[in-house]
Amino acid sequence: MFPGEMAPKMVIHNGGCHCKRVRWQAKAPTSVVAWICNCSNCSMRGNTHFIVPSDKFELLGDSNEFLTVYSFGTHTAKHMFCRTCGITSFYIPRSNPDGYAVTVRCVDPGTLSHVEIKQFDGKNWERSYDQTGIVSCSKVQD
Repeated sequence: MFPGEMAPKMVIHNGGCHCKRVRWQAKAPTSVVAWICNCSNCSMRGNTHFIVPSDKFELLGDSNEFLTVYSFGTHTAKHMFCRTCGITSFYIPRSNPDGYAVTVRCVDPGTLSHVEIKQFDGKNWERSYDQTGIVSCSKVQD
């Protein structure tokens, strides 16, 4: 944030999977930066996500009972999906293992006012990680 800028308005975004067995809350601004990644997993799923620090994300109710985890490669990313409907509404990304990647289209309507889209070149992961500044997305902003 630059001097004189107002802090972004933070809200609770609710969301989850298609069958609603997995439900969560994420505290984030009404206007977010979302990432489209072309890695082998994200490109197949057509995923667009924004990242929140882990302390700004909460699974609700018995959601954990309905989650299955898929991991590959470095096994840093934890791709969580509903074992009933198969939707990945959030996951722990390799770029930000201290946060959660929230799937934009899985946020309930009404709390996102603007989504800025940025590209992450997952096919050239290390270079993109160094160039995009994505690592800062999971850090708590004061």
